[in-house]
Amino acid sequence: MKCDKKTMLLYAVTDRAWTGKQTLYEQVESALKGGVTCVQLREKDLDEETFLKEAVEIAALCKRYGVPFFVNDNVDIAIACHADGIHVGQEDMAAAKVRERVGEGMMIGVSAHTVEEAIEAVRNGADCLGVGAMFSTSTKTDVDVLPKETLKAICDAVDVPVVAIGGIGKGNMKQLSGTGTDGFALVSAIFSAPDIEKECRELRKLAEETVGQ
Repeated sequence: MKCDKKTMLLYAVTDRAWTGKQTLYEQVESALKGGVTCVQLREKDLDEETFLKEAVEIAALCKRYGVPFFVNDNVDIAIACHADGIHVGQEDMAAAKVRERVGEGMMIGVSAHTVEEAIEAVRNGADCLGVGAMFSTSTKTDVDVLPKETLKAICDAVDVPVVAIGGIGKGNMKQLSGTGTDGFALVSAIFSAPDIEKECRELRKLAEETVGQ
């Protein structure tokens, strides 16, 4: 399944660390109202039954807003909730194996940190790539920050949409202009905001300006 680069512009990756006043479902809806173009459900600690129930609900929500819905890492959950896509890291199942499991109808996103990893992922069936971390991030403490030049080299080397990820927010997004990235995947910049909808409106405008440069 081909991935439309327009849907990669403002890519929200969930993190329940900031749930409180709002449930995760409500936070995702606020982000959708604010203009996110893609949602990835990332759960590391939920049991399978709770994860699946949540995935089904958020998949339906994204469908209502006409926005693609990805599941992070868990291929079984992605298949069971009829997600639009599955995203896997370098340490997870290889893209070729994922394709065998999900068939041709589901998008596959793969994390890449080098041009070699990016080319290999696309060769194995990746429809889009997540590249980072571009800046230091509290979400993942075990990753190295990539030079902007690496992001540009990856964007130049592949013909699938590329999304920059890692520590990106309003204060540094513009630093990635000119790299060729098709969009930005954000976690804390969206979900830690006091007013998620308002924050996403501002981030969407900034993303459009940055990708256009």
